[in-house]
Amino acid sequence: MIPGIAIDELAIPESLDGPGADDFRTFASIRNTVASEYMGEAAATATPDELLPSLQEQTWDHKKLYAARRDEEIVAIAVIVWSVERETRVTWVDVEVHPDWRNQGIGTALLDYVEGFAQASGRPLIQGGFLHQTIETGPRLESPTGFGSLPRDEPGVRFLLNRGYSLEQVYRVSFLHLPVEAATIEQSLAAALEKAGSNYRVHTWAGRTPERWLDGVATVIGRMPTDAPSGDLEIDEEPWDAERVRKNDERRIRAGRTGLAAAAEHIPSGNLVALNELSVPEDRSRPVHQG
Repeated sequence: MIPGIAIDELAIPESLDGPGADDFRTFASIRNTVASEYMGEAAATATPDELLPSLQEQTWDHKKLYAARRDEEIVAIAVIVWSVERETRVTWVDVEVHPDWRNQGIGTALLDYVEGFAQASGRPLIQGGFLHQTIETGPRLESPTGFGSLPRDEPGVRFLLNRGYSLEQVYRVSFLHLPVEAATIEQSLAAALEKAGSNYRVHTWAGRTPERWLDGVATVIGRMPTDAPSGDLEIDEEPWDAERVRKNDERRIRAGRTGLAAAAEHIPSGNLVALNELSVPEDRSRPVHQG
């Protein structure tokens, strides 16, 4: 352990008015600072009120929070997640260090700590998603899925490679400024209809998922993690059902966000085959999140 650095578990508070709330706000602040640093205006930031319900929900996944402190000040955070219902050897890990405290061994110490927890718990395969800078020059680290690459010399990439991690998948984060010209939307829709043919119908809703579509939405969401190319990541089909969709809707409402959804129905079978979800914050000046 680095002298002057202490690592402890953060309790997930019952509310933002009770014990642990101040530490949780700091946790959310560091998370948002790191996201904004890498993604700017498209940052997937979340207020403490928005973040808390998703971490309180532990029916399907266990979640633990950790903090590295320097003289009682939280300077780095970690989240570990693992499945409740499945026997798994996978632990999902996220470690973020405040920019003012990097290159001092704090991230290494925190990652050592959570890796040790995963090993001791019998889930030694560590997987995680990490934000990286967009650097177009220099040597590249190619994704084994055939899509995307990372700058090999970017500090975060070097850090993970030196720790023994391997790149398995690249997610690209995109953003769209609204409004979009009507002609652009019409052209895109016409091209999609021509390709899809007459066997599909689109349904839209806001807020809670209509009862008639609960099972279909559960099926589509459950398949998404395994349908995407994932290299050698160990990703299981998630156990989604109608009750989980309902709880997900209620969690979003408690977070103060509005869900907008569009789903494609395969008319001959009556099954949903595609889903697009948007999460709209109360503050309309902030970005809308997809997914």
